[in-house]
Amino acid sequence: MKNGKERRITAKDILIAVGGRPRYPEFPGCKEYCITSDDLFSLPTAPGNTLVIGAGYIGLECAGFLKGLGYEATVMVRSMLLRGFDRDMVNLVQAEMEDKGVKFLMGKIPTRVSKQTNGKLLVEWEGGENGQGEFDTVLVAVGRKALSEELNPSAAGLEIHPESGKFITVAEQTNIPNIYAVGDVLHGRPELTPVAIQAGKLLAGRLYNGIQEQMDYDNVATTIFSPLEYGCVGLTEEEAINRFTEDKIEVYHAYYKPTEFFIPQKNVKHCYLKVITLLEAPQQVLGMHFIGPQAGEVIQGYAAAIKAGLTFQHLKDTVGIHPTISEEFTRVGITKRSGDDPTPQSCCS
Repeated sequence: MKNGKERRITAKDILIAVGGRPRYPEFPGCKEYCITSDDLFSLPTAPGNTLVIGAGYIGLECAGFLKGLGYEATVMVRSMLLRGFDRDMVNLVQAEMEDKGVKFLMGKIPTRVSKQTNGKLLVEWEGGENGQGEFDTVLVAVGRKALSEELNPSAAGLEIHPESGKFITVAEQTNIPNIYAVGDVLHGRPELTPVAIQAGKLLAGRLYNGIQEQMDYDNVATTIFSPLEYGCVGLTEEEAINRFTEDKIEVYHAYYKPTEFFIPQKNVKHCYLKVITLLEAPQQVLGMHFIGPQAGEVIQGYAAAIKAGLTFQHLKDTVGIHPTISEEFTRVGITKRSGDDPTPQSCCS
């Protein structure tokens, strides 16, 4: 315990759900002068010109809304944006953010942060040509660290993965039969709050209510709340190719024009969707990806459909609700393989 005293707690079943905290990279001045997303909403002054180090979903979301609030925002990217997401979609997310005025420093690694006499933070970096820049705020968003090791798991005989430091479980059960874990402390599982909640509910049902249902970690939908949202469920195009080969999948895609963008004359050039299926009939849907307004709302319903065995034939047989953006999934028919232009000529083409 914090006061140095030791306390022994016993229980029939123990659940570990301690989550994680933002990870600080190791470079001089980072912990002294940088903040994380946990701190962003409790700053005593406005963040001003902000450098975001890291290009995962937290970093992009923070940079996006800071720019939307009128502050300058720059994202430092070590290698790629949104690792693990569909590359076509990620490129469009980046292009939309650049159009909104967010800057990107590609292939850069921070080496030092120091405070100047004018109160600004001087950030130095390497990669290609080394450089430096002054910012009011530096936010690090390079991932989260599970708090599993802080629990001293070896004292209870608990085994953790040597690389991630997380628990390896089967049906949320650790190597100690009466100790379970859910959430960000699980190795190889999505770090999403709704996933932890669902897994916890099902575990409680199995332990105390006699149910048999286990958590299904496949086809978990998620959304990046960037300036133009990106929602997805299932496999990326790259994952589908790796798993089934390019010859055995079909990729349907389309640009579209949201009706709500017409009157304010918003830019529609990055509104895009993709449906990845098996090539063989009835073309089981492997993944669905959507960039546009309310992407999270759109993709949630299709996530349930994929869980229920959605095929491309089902999509073709579905009459869309007009005029909605979700109906675009029921109208898509152009494949990448065809080489045809997926850009619509009108709202209903």
